[in-house]
Amino acid sequence: MKLVRDNIPNIIKESGKTCEYHVADYDEYKARLYEKMHEELAEFISTPCYEEAADIYEVFSMICQLHDLNMFGVECVAVDKRHTKGGFAGRVILEKVGGNRGSCESER
Repeated sequence: MKLVRDNIPNIIKESGKTCEYHVADYDEYKARLYEKMHEELAEFISTPCYEEAADIYEVFSMICQLHDLNMFGVECVAVDKRHTKGGFAGRVILEKVGGNRGSCESER
């Protein structure tokens, strides 16, 4: 059993095959969404492409909706964090944090 897109049962039926499915309750839906995110992320890592990225986006969107977060709000917070803390394009790997201020050194 796995979470599938809403139209998959109809697509299967239209192809002449049969399928069994049920509509998940809240707890199962939440668990299956997180499983689906892991599945889609693994598929993207294996084959990075727009289709797999779109699947991740769709699952992430539903996870946010499940927690009453809208994508516009998520995007606004992401932009704010990028502005204040930066993004990840610089490929910075933090190796250690010391107790003294100014002890953060780069080996560039």
